Amino acid sequence: MIADDMITFIGNDLVTFGLGVLIFLVVMLTIIFRSARWVALPLASCFHAGLSMVGLLGLMGWQVTVISSNFISLMLILTMSMNVHLVVRYRQLAQDHPEISHQTRVLTTMQKMFWPCLYTALTTILAFGSLVLSSIKPVIDFGWMMSIGLVVTFAVSFLLFPALLSALGPARKVEHSSSPGLAFTRSLSRVTADHGRVVVALSLMLAILGAVGISRLEVENSFINYFGKDTEIYRGLKLVDQELGGTTPLDVIVRFESEPQNPVAEESDDDLALLLGSVSQGNPVDYWFTPEKINTVSAVHDFLASRYGVGQVLSLASLIRVGESISKTPFDTFELAVLYKRMPDDLKAALLSPYVSIENDEVRLTARIRDSLPDLRRNALLEDIQSGLEAEVGLAPERFQVSGLVVLYNNMLQSLFSSQILSLGVVMLGIALMLLILFRSLRLAVIGIAPNLLAAAIILGMMGWARIPLDMMTITIASITLGIAVDNSIHYIYRFRSEIGRIGDYVKTLHYCHANIGRAIFYTAITIIAGFSILILSNFLPTIFFGVFTALGMAIALLASLTLLPRLILWLRPFGN
Repeated sequence: MIADDMITFIGNDLVTFGLGVLIFLVVMLTIIFRSARWVALPLASCFHAGLSMVGLLGLMGWQVTVISSNFISLMLILTMSMNVHLVVRYRQLAQDHPEISHQTRVLTTMQKMFWPCLYTALTTILAFGSLVLSSIKPVIDFGWMMSIGLVVTFAVSFLLFPALLSALGPARKVEHSSSPGLAFTRSLSRVTADHGRVVVALSLMLAILGAVGISRLEVENSFINYFGKDTEIYRGLKLVDQELGGTTPLDVIVRFESEPQNPVAEESDDDLALLLGSVSQGNPVDYWFTPEKINTVSAVHDFLASRYGVGQVLSLASLIRVGESISKTPFDTFELAVLYKRMPDDLKAALLSPYVSIENDEVRLTARIRDSLPDLRRNALLEDIQSGLEAEVGLAPERFQVSGLVVLYNNMLQSLFSSQILSLGVVMLGIALMLLILFRSLRLAVIGIAPNLLAAAIILGMMGWARIPLDMMTITIASITLGIAVDNSIHYIYRFRSEIGRIGDYVKTLHYCHANIGRAIFYTAITIIAGFSILILSNFLPTIFFGVFTALGMAIALLASLTLLPRLILWLRPFGN
């Protein structure tokens, strides 16, 4: 039933996210550009990229999971952001150079934007590609899907978009200074130029708070809390967990040592075999049920039942106790052997075979963990069970094994920290290397990555302060924020470098870039922020957290890219005096 509901959620999310983002994009493009041409062209690219990617996944037989169910909306958002940069650049050329032909403007736009867009696509691919280093299969698939999708996005943006724009001919209107967002970027340029110390001091303070918050991050999470309290999944799991013995299964396998053979008896058996031709060794059931084994099973059963967070425990001991409560007398080992042999096969398969394996000298105890307990710490519980079976019950480590879904789920949670650190490290190194290759300057590489590291640190810090644990979705937030947000830095630095030689003054170049590329950054950031906000319509809480915190990260990265980044340029003067 849970699997069926999850599939329903995925189908609903695919439709909801796709339609929600599409409607939002139409509204945003209309507000920003106020022209049917500049609404239709980016939408055509988005539709073509999305359809191509969905078709490709279908041909490859790639199944969509609850984690990758938002890939369509992300494809639309990222395709739209790249196309917005192209539109703004074309309109700026039309305003600054009205004398050149339409075809020349299209070609110049593509030439000017090719390298920054290529590097922004590569950094975003790197961010999503880092997810393949995770040990969680759905996260790996999501990383591959988005990496391939970004290749499709770049190809469509630089093939279909200019082809359609050329076919449409020149636009009748050019962009004016009263365009939306211009007042916002101008105010940020004044703050950056006039209050640089405040910008740097505030950034340092937020970085420190983020670092402290990161130290408070935890991975302890509950599957039941992945769903809203009004969903049928949550209500059903809550009822089973609290009233019917728990939900998540935990198994303990206990192995017994084989009874040593008596060499004298073996010799006598050989003599009898010579006389009689064969010797019956007897039925193993006759001597398997020994007091030592029954006492061991009972001790492990009682130990598990005494642990906090453990609900119903079932084992051979629980069956023996039911029988004893009915007969009012304790069972001895002979009676257990007789009972085992005389029990009908179908009843034996249902009641005893799941818990006893005579041929392998093993018993199985199964428990269910109360997953909805708010203070349950699964890793600590498993460590307590492991150490308690050795110290309190007296089992050697090689004689038992703890397994089950709770162990698998706990291992996944514990791997989230290493996955987060590994993916972040790969993204940071890869982005730094790309910036170094693109700008051929160590100072520019540091300047470009600093505001985006600040955004990622603040977001992770906010999760730590709010005690929101890492899960399958939220581990991707920092890497994706870093990979997408660095696009702002690349576009801004690339444009600043191309204009500083013409203008000849750092502060004047700052104001010019804020009024031009700053506006494009503002448009794309608003598009991405609102696009990720659509994910709050999901029924899967990790998806909601992913959308909210990624949107917040992009908002912080937008402010940092238009304040801290240009302030660092003014301070370090990477283009000379």
